[in-house]
Amino acid sequence: MSDALLELRDVSVTFSSRRGTVRAVDGVSLDVRPGEVLALVGESGCGKTTLIRSILGLEPLAGGTILVEGKPVNQRQRTLRDLRRRVQMIFQDPTGALNPRHSIYDAVAEGIRIHGIEGNEPALVADALSRAGLRPAERYMARYPHEVSGGQRQRVLIAGAIALDPQLLLADEPVASLDASIRGEILALLRDLVEEQGLAIVAVTHDLGLAWNIADRIAVMYLGRIVEVGRAEEVLAAPQHPYTRALLSVVPEMERVEQQILTGETPDPSRIPAGCRFHPRCPLVASGEAERLGILGRCTGVDVELVQRGDAHWSACHALP
Repeated sequence: MSDALLELRDVSVTFSSRRGTVRAVDGVSLDVRPGEVLALVGESGCGKTTLIRSILGLEPLAGGTILVEGKPVNQRQRTLRDLRRRVQMIFQDPTGALNPRHSIYDAVAEGIRIHGIEGNEPALVADALSRAGLRPAERYMARYPHEVSGGQRQRVLIAGAIALDPQLLLADEPVASLDASIRGEILALLRDLVEEQGLAIVAVTHDLGLAWNIADRIAVMYLGRIVEVGRAEEVLAAPQHPYTRALLSVVPEMERVEQQILTGETPDPSRIPAGCRFHPRCPLVASGEAERLGILGRCTGVDVELVQRGDAHWSACHALP
């Protein structure tokens, strides 16, 4: 029996558009264990946010299965209600996520009321605010979102999530809207929640530098699929996929990684290229290296799946043995 808290098995999410069917998430399999931070990394439009929204039933599945503690999640309202107490989402923009007419107290208390959490409500709200680093809690309860800073608003969102004592947080670009000086504080808070309270976190980001600071494992996503996944130290020290290497090459902390410039934009997900979906932008193809290695035909014509490259490291690239 798996010890994973969350399991995604061949999950797919599609949308209809004028151009055809958009495969936003295309056969993703991942797992997250208790007390683990998984960073889901990739450029905008690669399907990261759609994937985590599907976990909460906010995007219907076109295929595959999602399991929480080994039990399949279905789309029935009662099942989703129970799931949304155990799995909470932290949105990217705290200003947009908080109702400007609600006080901070009401913002944090909302989930407690919806889910009928027993106990003294003011005490529960105060405890959640304190755990989120807003101390003393009483100083913030009567304030409104516009009366506190952006970093404090993000802490209010975190307080509202942890007030329900969830097992898993889904954090969608949790520090993207914050000043650089505040990002480290929020990342440290999230890491503390993992270490002190045993939470698991899936952190969506386009920035491998963030993954460097918070993640236990990293999953790199491109055009709806996972192209590399492994322990953070292995992915960062020895990236196997050219897309991962390109993302790392622009991270200041990774100066030793040779800079690789990606050409063009991410392809339209309604027109996914044949073969390896990364090949139109792959530095190995653009430089002629794929042709020299004798793999160009496979790169442009044969799909590629994740293959284990180490003890706990998988990658999907025809250039790898």
